[in-house]
Amino acid sequence: MEFSHIVFDIISSFAIVAIFMPFLIGYLVAHKEGQSIREEGPKWHEKKSGTPTMGGLLIIVATLITDIWVGIWQGQLTHSLLITTFVIVLYGCIGFIDDFIKVFKKRNLGLRAYQKALLQIIVGIIFLAVYNGDQLPMNFTIPGVLSVNSVVIFVLFTIFWLVGFSNATNLTDGLDGLLGGLGTISYATYGIISLNQNRFDLAIVCFSVVGALLAFLIFNHKPAKIFMGDVGSLALGAGLAAISILLGRYWSLLLIGLVYVIETMSVMLQVFSFKVFHRRIFKMTPIHHHFEMMGWSEWRIDIVFWIVGAICSAIYLILFV
Repeated sequence: MEFSHIVFDIISSFAIVAIFMPFLIGYLVAHKEGQSIREEGPKWHEKKSGTPTMGGLLIIVATLITDIWVGIWQGQLTHSLLITTFVIVLYGCIGFIDDFIKVFKKRNLGLRAYQKALLQIIVGIIFLAVYNGDQLPMNFTIPGVLSVNSVVIFVLFTIFWLVGFSNATNLTDGLDGLLGGLGTISYATYGIISLNQNRFDLAIVCFSVVGALLAFLIFNHKPAKIFMGDVGSLALGAGLAAISILLGRYWSLLLIGLVYVIETMSVMLQVFSFKVFHRRIFKMTPIHHHFEMMGWSEWRIDIVFWIVGAICSAIYLILFV
């Protein structure tokens, strides 16, 4: 896969989002369909109430279209490309239902937690069922600790990985531009890894998402004209999890996606500490809100978190690729 092909891949998805996003924003504004801000969030976020959401819909559409045409053009319309795109689209559909309930049905909580989790698990099962099991790295390994050739363990782990990281990126999507920037870094990193392993099919998926996210950031940087919504945040995390598994580098996501892990752990630790010790560890979670409460601006948090994500990705590429 030549460099020029990567550029076409990025330009294609970038152009789709850049061209059509103003129309989506215009439609949502005209119909007064905007995001309701959670009462338990920072008070100064209330001014964002009414900002259009579901911008992730175009990210998914751009990725789908680009994956298909570039895959055909490059002769890389493989099972791996299709199943990865399939996971991104289906997790996006779950997020779309959640966003639709919030925006159009005016129910701020969206899907119930158990409903969302059930749908995420079902898609994880479908991912495993429709893929050729012989091509999946069924050997579950913790480097230097454990190596088990067990289909059951691998299946359970895969579902956990997909559900866990789709929720992790969903939690991270709490500030203007934050997830858009981090997602760009993460997918670009896996694109490089895919090229290194001659997995050009997965590289196409990765760079399609990169192009879409770069265009999305034009409209999502502070002050955001549109939010990503669950339709985008759930899809991005699931896509990263699927790609890490198909590359046989699932543990890489703990370093490349360290910010997502920290965001999730901050929530878990906060809940545990409050229920057990009746004390809060952080001023507010996810942890990006903690820094907001400390007086950091959204831009400062974005830049620091992006730098952390970039450093972690660079470390992985230097040490393991």
